[in-house]
Amino acid sequence: MFLSELVSSILQIIVFSLVPFIWWLVTARKKENFFTWLGFRKITDVKFWKLSLMIAGTIAAFCILGKWCLYCVRNADTAASAFEHGGVSVIPAVLVYAILHTSLSEEILFRGFLLKRIQNKFGFMAGNMIQSLLFGLIHGIGFFTQVGILSAVLIVLFTGGIAFVMGYINEKVANGSVFPSWIIHALTNIISGLMIALW
Repeated sequence: MFLSELVSSILQIIVFSLVPFIWWLVTARKKENFFTWLGFRKITDVKFWKLSLMIAGTIAAFCILGKWCLYCVRNADTAASAFEHGGVSVIPAVLVYAILHTSLSEEILFRGFLLKRIQNKFGFMAGNMIQSLLFGLIHGIGFFTQVGILSAVLIVLFTGGIAFVMGYINEKVANGSVFPSWIIHALTNIISGLMIALW
């Protein structure tokens, strides 16, 4: 399971990076390197305690509300369903899934590419609203037929809300670095993956 998750993660990172990489090649390769352009840069000029509290608060909110989300999709197939009741043996696969497969690839696409490009053209609020709406839709649309419209809409709103907060923390608190949202995303996915695997 670990090896297949690792291969799947690498493929998803490549696929999610393809459009941003082409866009960067055409528009920005002479200005800055690809990773800096996406926001993979050191967090500077930030009060560490403020950033830490925001990250911890977002993770806590996700865990509290995420438990309800897991309940809503308890009878549906999710990306983490493969880990269900897998026990300790699936923990390495859960870590790869959480840190690389979902978190890194989605941060590249949503907060690293979409938010930054839309923000540059139309401002922060438009960029953050659009990336969070798309993030919510990607996470909820597949559940419309499995859990019903109301639960699926609530999942879209929940994941979109978390995406909005992560975009805010990156752009307004961490000076455009995607590291805070990657940390939040990875830790929340590790927690939910372990809950599915161990309980």
